[in-house]
This record gives sequence, structure tokens and C-alpha cells, in this order.
Amino acid sequence: MNPALRISRTWLALFATVILFLAARLMGAEHEAPHEAAHSSAFGSEIQGHAHEPVALFSWKQIAHSYLTAYMFCLSLCVGSLFLSLAHHLFDAGWSASIRRVPETIASLMLFWMPLLVLPILAFAWHGDIYGWFYTDPSTDHALDVKKILFNRGAFTVLVPLLISVLGFLANTLRNWSIAQDKDGAAMWTSKSRKLAAGGIFLFAFFTTLVCFYLMKSLQHQFFSTMYGVYYFAGSVWTTLITLYVLTMYLSQPGRPLAPVYFKRQQQDLAVLFFAFTVFYAYIHFSQYFLIWNASIPEETFWYVLRERGSWKWVGMTILFGHFFVPFLLLLNQDIKRNMSVMVPVAVWAWLMHYVDMTYNVMPIIHPDGLVLTLWDPIFWFGLVAVVGFLFWRKYQTAAPFPQRDPRLKEAVTHHEVPAAPDAAAAH
Repeated sequence: MNPALRISRTWLALFATVILFLAARLMGAEHEAPHEAAHSSAFGSEIQGHAHEPVALFSWKQIAHSYLTAYMFCLSLCVGSLFLSLAHHLFDAGWSASIRRVPETIASLMLFWMPLLVLPILAFAWHGDIYGWFYTDPSTDHALDVKKILFNRGAFTVLVPLLISVLGFLANTLRNWSIAQDKDGAAMWTSKSRKLAAGGIFLFAFFTTLVCFYLMKSLQHQFFSTMYGVYYFAGSVWTTLITLYVLTMYLSQPGRPLAPVYFKRQQQDLAVLFFAFTVFYAYIHFSQYFLIWNASIPEETFWYVLRERGSWKWVGMTILFGHFFVPFLLLLNQDIKRNMSVMVPVAVWAWLMHYVDMTYNVMPIIHPDGLVLTLWDPIFWFGLVAVVGFLFWRKYQTAAPFPQRDPRLKEAVTHHEVPAAPDAAAAH
């Protein structure tokens, strides 16, 4: 058996055991509805910067927030993959035709598996362990009152899995049409995909924003930000690009499925896009911070004030330098983009920085005085990644590893050499 597949199955078994244990505990525990006043006062304390009781490391709150952090990380890979699939059709791209099946497969996991994996978050929410507004009376909280059309228990429970499923349906439809084209080579599949992508990009933007608002931004429902959805999107595509870089390089080794159709052009273009989204993410994050700092409105500034307390300040600085300056400065060199001895560590670093970014969004709610690492964090992070990786690989093997009769495939295969730098001596 493939070592990577064996490791994934091991993590899958361990992770399933943990989830079943937590489900049994949640179902067997006596449900005590959280007191509205307690939630209101707790969230009020966060806004004002007051201290409150620390969360026990083995409490349901800690487990819920660790699971949410890992889930948002894995969901971002699916979201980024869907965007790249849509972008391929929108721009009628040629270079990405040979590797398109990989992001299509990752994105299609949102049709069934990601809605299934979000169910523990819904259970934690109803158990009163994660979202403070879930048992808060809107009449006592003005910020919740103006958002209650979305931030209510019924809408949350129905819309979260529904929105993710719609994104998954969009991704799975593109994949199915691509597979259908493998059989008959009909041009209509390309035409239909382009038309679906033209409308689907709007659904993608709106639904992705709603999902990250519901699952992550609503942890502090008082917070207002017009940039938050774009911020999550930018980090998602950034992480997905470096993941695709490493994954397609692995799949293109001699004897592996992408070897006949993957060349330096695809490798170079993925690295260039990763570099571009390094800058784009930094621009979006800075824009959100600058707009909030410049406006100085309490409903916005408290979010960053909380994240400047204790060690969270240094976590923020780590994101600033690690998420932007390190990959930006490294990838300025053209040759680095095709140097696997550098790019693989960059990929590991990017995954770590994105997880730190998700932690920065989630964990200050229960650990306002600084970063606290627990055993639950690696269990859920590696566990969910193993689950998603296993599901991806199993589904990827059910179809051809790359589009067999895509009209742009010849372009991807024949126009693949990276142009050489002009000879300095010849230029003179």
C-alpha cells in the first residue's frame, strides 16, 4: 500500500474514534441551556477588554474552538480549489488544462463531505459551547438585533450546510462535465462550463462570504468588517496554490499520472500565482486593519484590540512577517520558484501560517490573554487534513487523472517551456 495512503487511513481511523467519542459525550450529556445573561456579559467583557474565567483545556469550549479552527483550514482548501476551477473556465486558460482535475476533485468534496464534517460545529453551537449569540436575546444586544435576520439559530442551522452544499454542487457539476468530455470530446461541455462559471463566480463570492461570516466572524457577532470575506478568500486561494504546487509536482514524477502532461510552465505559473496572492493577501489584510484603525469605530476596533493583548500581539506579528515577508522575499528570485528544495519548506511554512491565521481569528475568544496550545489542536488539524486527503485521493482515482479531450490540453502540453532570460551579452 502507498505509504501516504496508509498514513491517511491511520489518521482517519484515529480521527473517527475521537469524533465518535465526542458525539457520544454530547448526546449523553445533560443539556443545560446557557443563560442569556451569562453570554451577554461574557461578550460584553470581551468588547471592553475585561478579564473573564479561563477556559479549561479539556472543556467542550476548547474542543469546539479547536475543531472549528481545523475545519476552516480544510474548508479553505476546497474554497480555493473551486475558485481556481472557475477561473480556468472564465479566462479560457490553457496552461492549467492539464492539472484542472486536481482542484476540481478537491472542490467537489464540498458537495457531501464538508457539510457532513460541519455537523459537529452545529452540535457545539446548539450545546452552547461556541457562539455566544446562539442563546442571547436580540432585544438586549443591539449588534445582534440588527443582524438577527441572519444570526438566528434556525438560519444558522439550515444555511451553513446548505451554502457549503451549493458550492459543492457547483464544483461537482464542473467536474462531471469535464469527465463527460473525456468520453465524447464534445465542445458543448466546454461551452456549458464557461457559462456556469460566469454565473457561478457570483454565487461563489456571495456564499463563501456568508459561510465565513457564519462560522468564523460570528464568533464575535458585534464585529463589522466589509473586508472579512475577501480576507478569508485571499488566504484560502494562497494556501490552495502552494498545496496544488506540491501535489501536482508529486503526481508528475516519472510513472505517476500527471507525468505526460505536467511541465515547467505549470510549475512556474502556480508559483507565480502563489507569489501574486502573497501580495494580494497582505493588501487585503492591511486594508481591513487600516480602514478599521482610520474609522476608529468601537464596533470594529475591539476585534483588533483583543488581538493585541498578551502573546496575541506576537501572533499577529508572526502573521505579518511569516504570511507576507518570508514568502514574498524568497519568491522574488525567478529560479527559486522551480527549486523544490526551497518550495517544499515554503509549502510547509505556508500551511503553518494559514493555520496560525485561522487560530488568530478563532482562539482569542476563549483565550483573550494569549495563545494557548492544546492537544486538541494537532488532533483536529492533522485529523481533518488526513480525512480530506483520503477522500480526495479516493475520488481522484475514480476518473482520469487529467482532462483527456479538453480543447486546451494540446496548448498545455506543447507550449510548456519557460522562456529563458535574455543573454546580457547579446543585449549589449
